[in-house]
Amino acid sequence: MSQLQVLRAQDYPRMPWKNGGGFTEEITRDSGEGLDGFGWRLSIADIEDSGGFSTFAGYQRIITVLQGDGMRLVVDGQASRPLLACDAFAFSGESQVSCRLLGGAIRDFNLIYAPQRYRARLQWLDGTQRMYTSASTVLLFAACNQVEVALAGREAQRLGLYDCLRLEGNEALLELDVQGRCCLIELIPT
Repeated sequence: MSQLQVLRAQDYPRMPWKNGGGFTEEITRDSGEGLDGFGWRLSIADIEDSGGFSTFAGYQRIITVLQGDGMRLVVDGQASRPLLACDAFAFSGESQVSCRLLGGAIRDFNLIYAPQRYRARLQWLDGTQRMYTSASTVLLFAACNQVEVALAGREAQRLGLYDCLRLEGNEALLELDVQGRCCLIELIPT
């Protein structure tokens, strides 16, 4: 039987960045302690100044701006397109990355995962959607004040801003009905 957990934004632990340049709120992860040993990790970071990113060798990263005017990344010397709200961007965790803020401070959303251990899919949804997934781990992150999630055979869940629904151990084709702006992440062990 799969396990369903609702994680509330006010309970996320706050920890320093690996490079010491800021702070992250860790939403959830599969295992491990500190900044090493996990197979996947979901977090929120506040970026107050332009500057360098921490490296995570052996991992892939997908980053999305949640609040603020946006940023432009330079990844291994190549400038990205301007990254605006809900515009996901993927890059290697071992790349040399810096960001230039397009206005003031921003808040971003990060998925970091080990591709040798997991396949990951991330997509932003807005409005009313019905979808199906067979991923063993399903994460649904709320990017607005109210997201409603109906899972077949379970009680409907309401998520507030930055809350996250985590479903572990899914072994079937799962039907989800979602209302609101959110990010759906599907993780499958390799």
